Amino acid sequence: MEKRIILRGVLVGALAGLLAFVFARIFAEPQIQAAIDYESGRDEAQAALDKAAGLPVGDAGPEIFSRAVQANLGIGAGMVLFGVAMGAFFAVAYAICLGRVGNLRPRTLSVLVAGGGFVGIYLVPFVKYPANPPSIGHPETIGVRGALYVLMMVCSVAFLIGAVILGKRLAKRFGNWNATLLAALAFVVVTGVVMALLPSLGELAANVRDYGPQATETPLPLRNPAGQIVYPGFPADTLWDFRFYSVAAQAILWAVLGLVFAPLAERLLAPKAEQVAA
Repeated sequence: MEKRIILRGVLVGALAGLLAFVFARIFAEPQIQAAIDYESGRDEAQAALDKAAGLPVGDAGPEIFSRAVQANLGIGAGMVLFGVAMGAFFAVAYAICLGRVGNLRPRTLSVLVAGGGFVGIYLVPFVKYPANPPSIGHPETIGVRGALYVLMMVCSVAFLIGAVILGKRLAKRFGNWNATLLAALAFVVVTGVVMALLPSLGELAANVRDYGPQATETPLPLRNPAGQIVYPGFPADTLWDFRFYSVAAQAILWAVLGLVFAPLAERLLAPKAEQVAA
């Protein structure tokens, strides 16, 4: 039974990744291109400043993959594979929760697990460390940023599992509704504490050294030695649009996982559910 559930999760995950890619290709890709254009213009301005100051000007190097390959094959394959991985993770979580979190219909459980996956794996880490378009961010902080994001994601998933266990234990005393509210409150409080303790990206050592203490590491205006702005900071509208469409693409992926997997699980588990009811 578990293998059949996981297989369905993988197939639905591939479909979810494909649909999320189609959305991202239409709406998020223009924001990525705008970010790349910004980086190119800023690099040219920085090179002009370095040349005027008598400093060596570095070579950008050859482009390994064209933008067309990156925007279509690269992102498409990446999102489908990500969907497959999340589909497998979702199916395993579904199989674990089945029969252990109350008397829920297979369809309802599918939607709840997908919602929990979206919140725990993506939304909560995103709130603390929102995504930047590719090429936007300090190169020296890539490793630290990745580690902090993974740490926030692990904490989020762990706290979400803890909240489910807590809610189940409190249900006998306070009832399902009150227990759910108490567990959700505990999740928010503990997650908020962790977010407060972890550093913001602008507080990382490389960013403080080069730009001073900031809330984020989004590029600030480029200035010449006289303090005059020679190239603007990264456009706030582009950053907002990229982040909005990133969240929307993830929401599509997890919604497709939950909604498409639901009837498949219902058909697979219907005989078993009827036996339990009898």
